[in-house]
Amino acid sequence: MFFTTRELVQWLGLTVFEMWVQLAAVTAFTVVLALRPADASWWATFSPLFVGDALCAYFCAIVLVRMHLEEMHKAAVLRAAWSASLLLLLFVFKFLLCRKLAGQSGLVFSEVMSPVFILLQLVLIRACQLH
Repeated sequence: MFFTTRELVQWLGLTVFEMWVQLAAVTAFTVVLALRPADASWWATFSPLFVGDALCAYFCAIVLVRMHLEEMHKAAVLRAAWSASLLLLLFVFKFLLCRKLAGQSGLVFSEVMSPVFILLQLVLIRACQLH
């Protein structure tokens, strides 16, 4: 069974636009990864993912300002906190993975995956709070 868009929006706390941006970034990353020459840097390969994160962060800042202008202060702060934590954890994971693959870090893969584990716990908590 597939999740509906409404369920994904509730569980992940992302808008449909943010999901499309992330999907486009992952698609571009997959194409770049498949066509990657052997001497290309991992930072250039991961650049579509970093651009997707930057676009989502920009969109979240715009939503935060608009929600404040519409006098929805509590909802704006909660949404900004959730979006910031989600984007930060995903960025840290991608950054650590890129450093690990480039050979610039002595971290083991369990340490690289730790932001994903934290993110999964946050999504679990958020899913349990929904009614």
